[in-house]
Parts: sequence; structure tokens; C-alpha cells
Amino acid sequence: YEACAEAAAWLRARLREPPRVALVCGSGLGALAQELSEPQSFNYADIPHFPRSTVQGHAGRLVVGRLGSAPCAVLQGRFHLYEGYSPAQVVVPVRALALAGVHTLVLTNAAGSLQPHLGPGHLLVIRDHIDLPGLAGRSPLVGPNDERFGPRFPAMTDAYDPGLRRLALALAPKELRARPGVYVGVGGPSYETPAECRLLRRLGADAVGMSTVSEASAARHLGLRVLGLSLITN
Repeated sequence: YEACAEAAAWLRARLREPPRVALVCGSGLGALAQELSEPQSFNYADIPHFPRSTVQGHAGRLVVGRLGSAPCAVLQGRFHLYEGYSPAQVVVPVRALALAGVHTLVLTNAAGSLQPHLGPGHLLVIRDHIDLPGLAGRSPLVGPNDERFGPRFPAMTDAYDPGLRRLALALAPKELRARPGVYVGVGGPSYETPAECRLLRRLGADAVGMSTVSEASAARHLGLRVLGLSLITN
């Protein structure tokens, strides 16, 4: 908690106004930060206790400004278990931004389709997830619980906010063919074998990726509203 609070205090001391919405940009999606007005940019390397992004397509910057009328923080790049980070390290930015004033988190990712009706360029609006690392004990909530973050056993029945999901489905451009579905998070970094894809499909998953589930779990632990968006790339 102290590390995340120190990162939040460092940001508050430098920001013109506290962000209320945070967007985590998946691989290749960081250009959204260019849409912010009056942006302030910070390298992850300069923010206390932030890990370093090592993945191609992840710039490793936090950009804060306004998107429309909303004060937003855009994370250009995230952290993954396959980089060698612990689940708790992966969610440091989410926790720090929540302590800095964020109440809504938008998680985006590039994902692989597990269903024939989902193709490259389509958008999956996440209605639920399967957290395989978390089910195996690699959750950011493992270990002593700090009540300052949230309760010991947070409910995940509505992990992805139904109201935000309806809004996303209503506003998505038609060419994205947006539809709700289930995202399954795996550890990576190897892509799934054909047998693993068949298994995941039988478990009820529509798309698969190597991120998002830890951040969603930490966000719900904190009481944040969460919207999840998967751009199908393969």
C-alpha cells in the first residue's frame, strides 16, 4: 500500500487536476493518448515504484489530460506476468491511480479469437473473464489483505460494469461488429496450442490474451467501475 500511495502522491504533486478515468492501452493501442487536450506526460521510469514496460508496442508512459470533458489518465503500455513481474507489480499503476482519484477504469487489449464469428478487426466488449493465473494462485490479491485497498473477498459477479458495457455496445462503430463476450487470461508468453484453444473454447471463452484479468481483479477490489475492450487481432 505504501508504495502505491507514494506513487499517487508523486503524481498528485505534479498534475494540474486529478484524473477520474484511467485507460490502460494494450499492444498497439497507445495512440489514444494523442487525443488528450492539455496533456502532461510522465515516463514510467520516473514514477516511484512503477515497473518498466519491456514489450514492443508499449511506450511506457503515463499521459494525463482531458478526453472530452473528463480528466483522464492514459497508460501507454502495461505490465505482464510473462515479463517476470509478480501479480502485485502488474497492478501497481491501477492501484496508484485509484489512490490519485480515479473511479473508472477502461482496460483494452489485443486478443486472439476463439470463435468463428469473431475475426480480426472486431471488438469484444468483455462481460466476464476467466483468470487462469488467478485460479492457480497468481492473483494480485494473494497474501495478507490490506483493507485500505478493499475487502478480503471481493465479489466478481459484475466485474465488468453492465452500464458501461451497454454504453460501449451502443456507441461502437458498426464496422467493429462489437459484441459482448468472455475473455480468458493466460500467462504466456507462448501462444496457445490448438489443443489449448479447444480447451479454452469449451470453458466458455470467446477471446484469449495475456493481460487484463489481474488489473480487473485489483480494480474491483478497489471498488472501481471497469470496462473491458478486446480488439481481435488474430
